[in-house]
Amino acid sequence: MNEADLRAKKAKVKYVLKKKKQSHPLLRLFITVSGLAFVVYCVSSIVLTQAEIAEKKQELDALIVEAELLEEANDGYQSILSEDDEAAFMERYAVEVLGYAYPNERRFYDTTGN
Repeated sequence: MNEADLRAKKAKVKYVLKKKKQSHPLLRLFITVSGLAFVVYCVSSIVLTQAEIAEKKQELDALIVEAELLEEANDGYQSILSEDDEAAFMERYAVEVLGYAYPNERRFYDTTGN
C-alpha cells in the first residue's frame, strides 16, 4: 500500500467515527426537552414547597396565640380553684354570670336600649 491509500483509509475512518459521534437530531431534541421539563418541574416544586412552608408558619403562629389564650384562661381557673372561700366564689359567679338574685332582692333592667 502506498501513502495515498493510507491517507484515504485514515480519512474514511475519521469520517465513519465522526458520523458515529453525531447523534440523531430527534434524539438531541428529546434530550433537550426532557432536561428542560425536569428543570421546570424542580423549580415549580421548590416554589410550591416554599408557599406551603409559609402557610404552615401562619398556622403555627395562630396556634401559638391560641395556646397562650388558653393558658391564660387556665391560670384564671387555677386561681379560682385555689381560693379558700369557694362559697363566696359560687355566690359571685351566680350573681354576676348567671344573673341570679336573692329572694328579697329586686333587679331593674333598662329595656329602652339606650
